[in-house]
Amino acid sequence: MTEKLFKEFPPVSTQQWEEKILQDLKGADYEKKLVWKTTDGLRVRPYYREEDLKGIPHLDSLPGQKPYLRGTRTDNSWLIRQGFPLKDALSQVNERVLETLNRGVESVGFILAPGQELTLQDMNTLLKGVFLPAVEVAFEGVSCNRPGTLYAFLEYVRASGTPYEQVRARFAFDPAGDAFFAGNLPQPKDLDVLAGLLSSCRDYPLVRLICIPGFRVHNQGSGVVQELAYAMAMGYEYIRLLTSKGLSPESAARSIHFHMGIGTHYFLEMAKFRASRVFWDGISGTKIAVHATSGTWSQTAYDMYVNLLRGTTQAMSAALAGVDSMEVLPFDGAVNGGSDQGYRLARNIQIILREEAHFDQVTDPAAGSYYIENLTCSIFNESRKVYHEILKTGGFSDPQTCDRFRETMNNTRERRLQNLAGRREILVGINQYPDATAKAPAGLTFPEKDAIRAASGFEKMRLRTEQAPEVPAVFLLTFGNLAMCRARAQFSANFFGIAGFRIIDNNRFDTVEEGIQTARKSGARMVVACSSDQEYEEAVPLIARSLDPGTILTVAGEPACKKALIDQGIDHFISIRSNVLETLLDYQKELGL
Repeated sequence: MTEKLFKEFPPVSTQQWEEKILQDLKGADYEKKLVWKTTDGLRVRPYYREEDLKGIPHLDSLPGQKPYLRGTRTDNSWLIRQGFPLKDALSQVNERVLETLNRGVESVGFILAPGQELTLQDMNTLLKGVFLPAVEVAFEGVSCNRPGTLYAFLEYVRASGTPYEQVRARFAFDPAGDAFFAGNLPQPKDLDVLAGLLSSCRDYPLVRLICIPGFRVHNQGSGVVQELAYAMAMGYEYIRLLTSKGLSPESAARSIHFHMGIGTHYFLEMAKFRASRVFWDGISGTKIAVHATSGTWSQTAYDMYVNLLRGTTQAMSAALAGVDSMEVLPFDGAVNGGSDQGYRLARNIQIILREEAHFDQVTDPAAGSYYIENLTCSIFNESRKVYHEILKTGGFSDPQTCDRFRETMNNTRERRLQNLAGRREILVGINQYPDATAKAPAGLTFPEKDAIRAASGFEKMRLRTEQAPEVPAVFLLTFGNLAMCRARAQFSANFFGIAGFRIIDNNRFDTVEEGIQTARKSGARMVVACSSDQEYEEAVPLIARSLDPGTILTVAGEPACKKALIDQGIDHFISIRSNVLETLLDYQKELGL
């Protein structure tokens, strides 16, 4: 077939597209309306064309070839991991491990408790029945102060007779990162220990000991640029520190693996992982090894089943981006760490992506996409800028550099929380489209450190409402223009539903007086006037005079007569400009909650 598709349609230039867009905007600001500025300040245009690929490097590279933009492998297989906290008897953990291995898991993560150190006997119990050549094992929570877990594992391997080259293991030794998040600098003795540990594993080509936890930055509320810049700068720091201990740069680099978070911005996350491969190759000259975990930042306790959708899209972006292994956290992870059902569904998300959606059959399907290639290039360039700033000021061995980066992280988190409070960033079920019937699950916790959840502020507020002797009722007084009153009633129900208030909705009253009478009979402590701006000027003062003393009257919208209404003592208004969290907290305070 030589004919081109759609040949009857003449080509349209970018200039013509832009002219049409400006025409349709009718004078509205192009940048504000159509250009998305991400958490990291990336400027994402509303569309991209073939001409936007000009100047982007490495587009002709192939999977498995430097600089690994298209992937470090020629296939798109990844390992399905599940984490196992070692809080129960090790024999019980072993039983669960064997069960999950029969249900599709290929990588097992053991999460040690603080201060815990495993012995050879522990390894015999924990790994009983696990065929090491077929299963990757990972150990989190290890420390240079307690290196015995590694030595016990190596002794177990030798005793089992497993060929060293077939042992796939990941250890999360990270003295520099632990010091950074504690507000300190790494101790020289820890680095000496780490160098010794690396020497003990020189005969194990598939064992990596140093983990760069980019996910910790991610779960603090940072964006993709900050997470990637931190990971790369910390990776460089380890190469520098370990070469000073006598290791070769290549040996140091090959001992490092990266544990990254996965956010809810689908294409940004895909581009982040693609950029990370090019970035690390430029630093170390080696292939990057990446394990990805769905982020806790976006997880919610209320309406928690929405987390299944978040986990699915997160897994899709990481799988299509070509990570080496991945763990999807259980949808109810905010409650007691997750249930058996939560873990089963989390596993099945990845199994379905592989066995039914065949995500493992295509390597780097995003290649050539005008949009994603530009995102990848933008993320790489911006994170490299931050990376060089870190190195220029002394790297993570410099206290002031560490302080500045921590401050940047904190500022980003606070900015994102403000965006959530003002609904400039949406978290479904929390600050938009709340489930009015949802109740706080038993075991709900609000962590303050590594596993920060963006929803915590809203959930604490809603929990306060639930714990009140009586849940306040909000009466929606709808009148006048049908379209406007219903639109504003929907907005108001959504707004106050976020705090868990009981909503008394109405279709539309024939008269304002009828609405007032019904509102008084309802006993609701809050009444929201829902109508058009034109009808507010006369109707709202009448409503205010007619309601029982102590009733809180709110006007839905930002009417032109707002100042006149305020002059008459009517000072409660809600609109798309409202800071939802602050406004609802003020209502709770006024109601005595």
